[in-house]
Amino acid sequence: MRVVGIDACRKGWIAVVLDRDRPAQGRFLTDLDAFADAVGEVEAVGIDIPIGLPATGRRRADEEARQLLGPRRNSVFLTPPREVLTAPTHAEASARSRALSDHGISRQAYALGPKILQAETFAADTHVPVREVHPEVAFALLLGRPARWAKSTWAGLEERRAALCGAGIDLTDIGGAGGMAAPDDVLDAAVVAFSARRLARGEARCWPDPPEPGPDGTPMAIWA
Repeated sequence: MRVVGIDACRKGWIAVVLDRDRPAQGRFLTDLDAFADAVGEVEAVGIDIPIGLPATGRRRADEEARQLLGPRRNSVFLTPPREVLTAPTHAEASARSRALSDHGISRQAYALGPKILQAETFAADTHVPVREVHPEVAFALLLGRPARWAKSTWAGLEERRAALCGAGIDLTDIGGAGGMAAPDDVLDAAVVAFSARRLARGEARCWPDPPEPGPDGTPMAIWA
């Protein structure tokens, strides 16, 4: 069984490949068009980015994930409507967001717009299942509770690394790809790969269950 987890990073995308009992392998992708050449054939893909955009309001997936995570709820940003992501400036995007929902949009979320749209195309065009995974939801599943420490801290990194090791995911041989992304991005890609493995085995859970249909019919759910 070969699966992959993908996380957006500053320079592009970081992918962690799990292949049977082999050590985890890392791949750096400048964009998702490079996926097939860099990663090869897999049985399932998890990706840490929203798949399925609401027309207005909030996605149930985001609300349920925030409720599940409690003290880590702020790690789940509210997925904006498509019209917000296509705005030419952050100011206009924020105005559109307030008109279509009950909140604005952060600069960080707005900056992710091109990657969210790229991931949407990637998921539609890929011949194996591609599912949205939120790393903190996946870590909560691994730990049996939300993580105690923020992943920006040493304690938070160690808490998450130890959880991955306990699941048999050793990042020692991640290779040069790890030099292209921040440590927390690598950990996130790895736990997304853990969820992709659960997907391939038919063991994954989703929030909400069943997924909420999006305006274009795309199921909107967070998996782990």
